[in-house]
Parts: sequence; C-alpha cells; structure tokens
Amino acid sequence: MEKVKAFADWLTKWFTVIVIVWAVFNYFVPQASLWGKPYTGYMLGIVLFGMGLTLSLDDFKRILTQPLMVIVGTIAHFVIMPLIAVLLCWIFRLDGALAVGVILVGCCPSGTSSNVMSYLSRGDVALDVSIGILSTLCAPFMIPLLMQWLASQYVTVPVESLFLNAVKVVLFPIALGVICHMIFGKKIEKVTVALPIVSQVAILLIIGVVVAANGPKLFVASSLMAIPVVMLHNLSGYALGFGFSKLMYKIYPKGFRYAQQKAITFEVGMQDSALGATLALASFASNPIAAVPSTFFSVWHNISGSILSSWWRNHDDKHEIHWDSDNGEKGSAKDADSVHAFDADKAVAKTEA
Repeated sequence: MEKVKAFADWLTKWFTVIVIVWAVFNYFVPQASLWGKPYTGYMLGIVLFGMGLTLSLDDFKRILTQPLMVIVGTIAHFVIMPLIAVLLCWIFRLDGALAVGVILVGCCPSGTSSNVMSYLSRGDVALDVSIGILSTLCAPFMIPLLMQWLASQYVTVPVESLFLNAVKVVLFPIALGVICHMIFGKKIEKVTVALPIVSQVAILLIIGVVVAANGPKLFVASSLMAIPVVMLHNLSGYALGFGFSKLMYKIYPKGFRYAQQKAITFEVGMQDSALGATLALASFASNPIAAVPSTFFSVWHNISGSILSSWWRNHDDKHEIHWDSDNGEKGSAKDADSVHAFDADKAVAKTEA
C-alpha cells in the first residue's frame, strides 16, 4: 500500500506535465485514444464513483452544519463562471461549437483539483469539499438549465440529452459509491489509497480522446482562440471568487474568514473540466470541437491553481499570517504563537502552584 500511495503522490505532483505530454502524444498518434470515444461517460463515471467511495454521511452532515457558506459558495460558482464565459465569448467573438464549449465548461461544477489547491494554500478544505459535493449534485439540473439560457443563441441545446447524460455520469456513480461506503465501511479505506491513480488515469484517457478526435482542428486559428479565453476565464474566476468572499466577510465575518476565502476562491475558479469534455462529446457529438475548451481548461487550471496555492502559502509565511486568521491580518501568526505561549506559561504556573 505504501508503494501505491507513493505512486499516487508522484502522479499528483507531476500530473500537469503528464497531461501535456499525453496530449502531445495523442495529437501525433490519435489511434492511441480514439477507441475510447464511446466510453468517455464510463471513464468519468469511474472518477465520480471513486469520489462517492470517499464520502460518508458526515460529509453530507457538514453541508447542513454550515449551510450558509456552502450554499452561498455554490451559488457564486454557478453565477460567476457561466456569466464570465458568456462575456468572454462576446469579447473574443467566439461562435458555434467553440463558444458552446466555453460556456459548457463554465456551467460545470467545481472539480476535485480545487480540494488539493485549497489544502496546499492552507484553506478550509472541509468547506471546499462541501461546496464541491453540493455543486456536483446540482450539476445535472444546473448545466441543462444554464446552457439553454446562455448557449442557445449559438446552437440548439439538447437539454434532455444534457440532463440524462449528466445524471448517468454524475448522480448514479456518486450514489453507488456512497452506498458501497455505507455497506463496507472502513474496508473501503484499503481501496481509496489507489483512487487518485484511477481517477487521474481516467481523466488522462478522456483528454486523450478529445485531442485525438480534434487533432486537425486543434491548432487552427479559431481553436487557438480558446486558449486565452480559457486562461482569462479561470483567472477571472479566482479574482471574482476572492472578491466575493471578501465582500461576504464584511456581511458575515464569523463565517467567511481567511481560510474560507481561499476555499471559495478555488471553488469558484476551478471547474470539473473532465465532466465538460465528457458532456460535450456525448451531447454535441456532431461538433467534437465543443470539448476542446474543457481540455485546455484541464491543463491550465492545474497550472494556475498550483501557482496560486504556492504563492498564497509563501505570502502567508512571509507576512506571518495565521492560516485561521480573521481576514488575513499580517503578523497574526506571531500573535497566535504569543497567545499559545501565554496559555502554556499559565498552565505551567498553575501546575507548580
């Protein structure tokens, strides 16, 4: 098990590089992944089944114990990212399937990568996970609704297909995973060690299919335009997510503290791009280029998330900001250490007395 965990850690550390190498390989050797096009839904189902295996009733109870922050964070995600996508499509004059792909990835729930980035930046991982769970469970209903509202100007949106495919690849696998966790309990822990490997391999296969299916179209001018759009989409999500959480701190400072602000920043800015690519291939099969923005997003948000989490951690260390400070006050880590030292001295004095 230690070797499996070590390999999972290695794969997570180098995942972005591996994604890029794998994408380049499939561009030149599309036959390596084209076979998987009919099975992308099952691949993503495996990822979300693994997510369900890691969930317990306590995870769902946590949503009920802090409903305001979870619901507000989820609403922010489903408002900010789709609207940014529409605005960027208008600014860059994207149309057709490419615009649909940008809006589709904007309508997706937050991805599991945000949990990792929140952890690395010392954010509130529990809140991050809770928002991720709720946004994912809402996805089969929110994606068709938002796509019909925002993307129908570009193409006819197959609302029923989007809904059924989302239910099939999201709700069923998660529900099955949760049921298995309830039945087998702690025995599941022996399997969950390998889940990061299984999930990342499945995501790689999905990316390989998208690149292989769109190889000749990837580097034409229209497709390349999606790269700056995707980058701005993600970075704007971070900025607006952080700004929104700062605003909420002024309204409800007890709940939206510094660690929660980090979690909401990543939850808003990062998308489940694998779900976007899968739904694009399934519901817009005649226009596989609709899956290209999700593929670009998958590569880019892992790069930007890693950079932001690393910067945030170094920034906090440099300015001695405590991870659980109210609003990221400089020197709060030093003050916290002083309080702990004072409490320790009092305890020693009481013992000696």
